[in-house]
Amino acid sequence: MKLPILFLVDDDPQVLRALARDVRVKYKLECRTLSTDDAREALESLKELKRTGEEVAIFISDQRMPQMTGVEFLEASKEFYPDAKRMLLTAYSDIDTAIAAINEVDLDYYLLKPWDPPEERLYPVIDELLDDWQASYKPDLSNLRIIGYQFSPKSHAIKEFLAGHLIPYQWLDVESNPKAQELMTLNGLTPASLPAILFEDGTIGVDMEIRAIAEKLGLRPKAQSNMYDVVIIGAGPAGLAAAVYGGSEGLKTLLIEKHSPGGQAGTSSRIENYLGFPKGVSGAELTRRAVAQATRFGIEFLSPQQVLDISSTDGYKTVRLADGVEIHSRTIVITTGVEYRTLETQGIAEFTGAGIYYGAATTEAAETKDKPVFVIGGGNSAGQAAMYLSKFASHVSIVIRKKDLTATMSSYLIDQISRTNNISVLPETEVIEAKGSDHLESLVLKAEGQEPVMVAASALFIFIGARPYTDWVQTPVLKDHRGFIVTGRDLASFENFTPNWPLKRDPYILETCSPGIFAAGDVRAGAMNRVASAVGEGAMAISLVHQYLAEV
Repeated sequence: MKLPILFLVDDDPQVLRALARDVRVKYKLECRTLSTDDAREALESLKELKRTGEEVAIFISDQRMPQMTGVEFLEASKEFYPDAKRMLLTAYSDIDTAIAAINEVDLDYYLLKPWDPPEERLYPVIDELLDDWQASYKPDLSNLRIIGYQFSPKSHAIKEFLAGHLIPYQWLDVESNPKAQELMTLNGLTPASLPAILFEDGTIGVDMEIRAIAEKLGLRPKAQSNMYDVVIIGAGPAGLAAAVYGGSEGLKTLLIEKHSPGGQAGTSSRIENYLGFPKGVSGAELTRRAVAQATRFGIEFLSPQQVLDISSTDGYKTVRLADGVEIHSRTIVITTGVEYRTLETQGIAEFTGAGIYYGAATTEAAETKDKPVFVIGGGNSAGQAAMYLSKFASHVSIVIRKKDLTATMSSYLIDQISRTNNISVLPETEVIEAKGSDHLESLVLKAEGQEPVMVAASALFIFIGARPYTDWVQTPVLKDHRGFIVTGRDLASFENFTPNWPLKRDPYILETCSPGIFAAGDVRAGAMNRVASAVGEGAMAISLVHQYLAEV
């Protein structure tokens, strides 16, 4: 494969030579470097690069140029390479312009001149931008190919699993992609064989279970040991944070996830209020960074693997897995988070995975191109999904029961939605029926005080709040009336807590009624339900684990 390009533009020849020299020295094995002192010439060359199949990973442009400003050049470059990363070279006096460009041209970074020493000021920035570009870059052909029907729940489950684990794949819809038919003929596949997976080693998987796919792709569903300092159950933001801190602080740490890392946050197309990301970050990208960080610290990560129950005997904890294996640990942190509530409406269950999806906006968005779609829910997840879907769908309708979004959605999202022409909000409305043949084709909507109406719908994405994923917990862990795990001082409100608490001290703030078993993030009663707070609780849980281990 051709090396991606680092494209440099600066009208000052001396600055351009110095920048090109520094970049070539560092990245000669990873990228090719192209440079020019003429912004208009640069735009002309982009046409030829695009025509010949070249890929630009990063544009680095000076702001003050005679032909056009750097911001103007970077804006124009989006026509040819919309997914490339963009960095602006600027003087201190142009910082306001650079900050404004974060929104105007999707600027990824601005760098003040001079950048000496490059080892401290230039290379770390380019490293991060390259990592980000590589994570989202999808070449035309992938070594992993899936052939199936678009409106197949099994196909959807495979795509969602691979996307959740950030595994690139090529989706081939047998009904619309000629390549799919060609591969079926070459490999002797029939419609009954689908969905089929063509692996990199030439083998073919027909109607495979998710666990078998995971093992084939090298994911690890089995633990390497049977004793750990801490076992973390659930790899959402809280679980990932706990894993990072557990691993970095020398604890023998095991992280278990039943589906894919990131939790509900991992499916978010854009999180814009998380500290340190001024232009926002996708849930998938945040998850990728967290998994890489935790793995770097030596933690063990099992996925997909389901925990059936936990128990505590003589101070040691036992985790019982779905495959019958039992794992022992000195402490446990429960971070299983929440799952979307199902919508009990006629037709919804019939078409789930075949046009109706819980979350999954990023997985199925491309298939909604130029079609009308609907989103149910008024929270941030629904708003983020609507914004993402609006890039593909002809129109996005947000269905809510309340009069408006102000009580349930962040103001920045409400503002974005109001400025997006192909998004509309349907207040005081509910879906009363889903209709179709083998997939969703229409919805029956009922607005307050009006007669039901039937509307065409290619897809429906459901975000109607969440319930804690705690049904699996059979051990004596106290839960509130909604199923959230109670911790810390809130345990005192339960009559049966005090007589059964075995220690002289009170439980720690995130500790359950079983000493050494902690809960963090959205699964915990009273949690704030924000990514940042979940990350904070995950880190705090490891601090409390240390305190607990020091006393036993």
